[in-house]
Amino acid sequence: RLKPGTDYKISLQGRAGYVAQGSNYARDQAHAPLFSYVDEGKLKNIETFAHFINLLDNYEMSTGVSETVTSEELQENRLFIDSIMKTELMKYAHNYLIKKGQSPADRGQFKRQLYDIWFRLYHRDRSGGEDSCGFEHVFVGETKYGHEIMGLHNWVQFYLQEKHGHVDYKGYKARDNKDTPDEDDHVLNLQFSWKGLVKPVGGSFIGVSPEFEVALFTIIFLMSTEKMTSVVVKVDEYVLELVVYRQGRSIGTSFPKLLSSNNRDL
Repeated sequence: RLKPGTDYKISLQGRAGYVAQGSNYARDQAHAPLFSYVDEGKLKNIETFAHFINLLDNYEMSTGVSETVTSEELQENRLFIDSIMKTELMKYAHNYLIKKGQSPADRGQFKRQLYDIWFRLYHRDRSGGEDSCGFEHVFVGETKYGHEIMGLHNWVQFYLQEKHGHVDYKGYKARDNKDTPDEDDHVLNLQFSWKGLVKPVGGSFIGVSPEFEVALFTIIFLMSTEKMTSVVVKVDEYVLELVVYRQGRSIGTSFPKLLSSNNRDL
């Protein structure tokens, strides 16, 4: 993972307010971007991050618009999976899933399983063609009928979209004043607009590697057959709800929801 304050700096600013259901107006409680600095050189020098960034421009933003996957994009998907499979973290996750009887021991078969979970295209909008996949929804983000933001739970994509002027960070979400996040928090609930549409609240890990998120959500996905699985975990000082929705044999969405970032109320 990247180190807060060294590899990247965030500026939390104000606490975001209430946004009515279906509204695309949010009062801006943050006049500066969320990311005041990211060491892009470091991102591009870490193999998994570099391959991950290559995937972010491969998708149609709106559901209902069929995805056209080129042979080059298929290759980028495979290179990403190959790169994360070299990491100790993914090897650990793979061994865990073998022990639990959820994944094949053969690495090639496990890569195919990961591919199906994250990159297999499916219909999110029934009226159109195959318009979505787990990776697009969770990491890239998409819109529903051009009216509502779905997904976009990844910090690298958030930073890049913010840098290009597409994302406007509106402030952090917290239950009360006691639960104020700080600049080195690894999980945040955020409010933002993306290309003019507002996301009232979205949970996101900050600074983590792409393989960490893939490993974590793959494990939750494979350990349950429910349409929606929610697991409450305690990591360091955080209490998180990890949510995974299934779309057949693939991930529909997955995200962290920060329940508490301090242990005062536990």
